[in-house]
Amino acid sequence: MDTEEIAQTTEETVENVNLFIQYAQDHIPDLIGFGIKIILAILVFVIGKCVIRMVRRLTGKAFERSHADKGVQQFTDSIIKFGLYSVLVILIITSFGVNLSSITTILAAAGVAVSLALQGVISNFAGGVLILTLRPFVVGDYIIEDNNKNEGTVKEIQLFYTKLTTVDNKTIVVPNGMLTNNSLTNVTARDERQLDLRIEISYESDLRKAKDILENLLENTPEIMKDKERNVFVDELGASGVRLGVRAWTGMDEYWKVRWKFLEDIKLSFDREGIVIPYPQIMVHKSTDEG
Repeated sequence: MDTEEIAQTTEETVENVNLFIQYAQDHIPDLIGFGIKIILAILVFVIGKCVIRMVRRLTGKAFERSHADKGVQQFTDSIIKFGLYSVLVILIITSFGVNLSSITTILAAAGVAVSLALQGVISNFAGGVLILTLRPFVVGDYIIEDNNKNEGTVKEIQLFYTKLTTVDNKTIVVPNGMLTNNSLTNVTARDERQLDLRIEISYESDLRKAKDILENLLENTPEIMKDKERNVFVDELGASGVRLGVRAWTGMDEYWKVRWKFLEDIKLSFDREGIVIPYPQIMVHKSTDEG
């Protein structure tokens, strides 16, 4: 009985193999044709990729010769890259016998669903167009996105997002839609920037002496612009001390260096002159019971 089952199984296996071989022989031309299409599709992709790279390079050189804005150059490059790769993909699909009208019908039918799913993408694209049109900032500006406090120097303005480089050389990727729908501060819109500081001193310290120290520091700091308005004033009478304000102007490139050095000079000068900067303290009183 076992011998009969083995023989039957062997016969079925041989029959299936023969069917497969017969199928392969009948469809060898089709398989060869499909393989040729795959090879051609790979060649088209490789050649198309080289052509796209060449077009982008030539466009970039044209922008450089015309001294166009860096952001416009980056944004245009993104559009060219996206558009040409889309055309390349369609060419490859049609090479497999897919009718172009069928692709158009499918895209049209899916248009509503795609638009709903890609609302954020469309918003970011529109944001990129607005950024290049209205120019609230350009590549090289230092901006602060007020809602989420993302800040840094604008490195790239791409099709859907903008790249910022922070002071400590980190890269922040911010969607263009966020930059156009929220308020932002362009710190480097002008060549100079205002130094705006608040320093608190204790009520027991000499107020006039503290103001004289700050005014002398402003006068003796070379990076402070002498032809611009400079102010030292009482900003607030706080719970633990008197808050003084300092306002002056310095060059954009020197702002952080001046700010850090000025704060250090204030602390050292106040220490020498006995001006106390208050800080939170806890007073503990211990009572002793007698008898």
